[in-house]
Amino acid sequence: MPSFFARFRAIEEKDKAAVVRKLMQSSTPNFDFFYLIGLSVLMATLGLLADSPSVVIGSMLIAPILYPILGIALGLVMSNAKVLRRSTVTLTKSVTIGLVLAILATLLFGDGFVTNQMLIRLDPSPIYFFVAFIAGAAVSFALAQPEWSETLPGIAISVALIPPLAVLGAGIAMFDMTVIAGSFNMLLLNFLGILLAAMITFSLMNLHEKQNIAQSTIQKEEEKRQKEEEAIAAVMEEHAHHSSNSQA
Repeated sequence: MPSFFARFRAIEEKDKAAVVRKLMQSSTPNFDFFYLIGLSVLMATLGLLADSPSVVIGSMLIAPILYPILGIALGLVMSNAKVLRRSTVTLTKSVTIGLVLAILATLLFGDGFVTNQMLIRLDPSPIYFFVAFIAGAAVSFALAQPEWSETLPGIAISVALIPPLAVLGAGIAMFDMTVIAGSFNMLLLNFLGILLAAMITFSLMNLHEKQNIAQSTIQKEEEKRQKEEEAIAAVMEEHAHHSSNSQA
């Protein structure tokens, strides 16, 4: 058993630093992140309404929602308020955007019936908590093993965060309390399972020692986001200038 725990601490320092850097970069609350979340939830909602498991599975592959949850786990392990707050804001905005889009999609395309794909996500059995825990442990470890990065899409499918979020939005649109309660509990179980597993894994890796990597990466991401906003503002200003000239 001691050798098992030692295996986590024996991970190369550069790989541990890469985990922290990846989580800070991939949980940045920017347009790219929320755009992918929005597309994923829309795809999942339409797949649920059409009762198409293949579409629902496809939606899980484009959703980066795992990263802010892992970022919250990292913030708790580090006892770093900035990392924790940043990841929590990203996750909260993601859930809000997802719910709004799922509600709108259901109102536009739903027929008021609960499909089989929705029903199977309304039974928050403890088994799903352990599935989420295993998935969280797997993704946390795989992030520190570059050679296993190709397993991440499969892990994203197994933990299934986006579908219950889409079902929750659909339930709200239908005013169906059974759907709302079941999907919310399923989403909560998945979240807690991933969070607990990630906290344990990151603690075993001693990632609390990488505070400086987290802080420097956040700073770089903020500078990058500011430059992007300035570039967007410049494009909008140029467009407005051209529009005023054409009207003149």
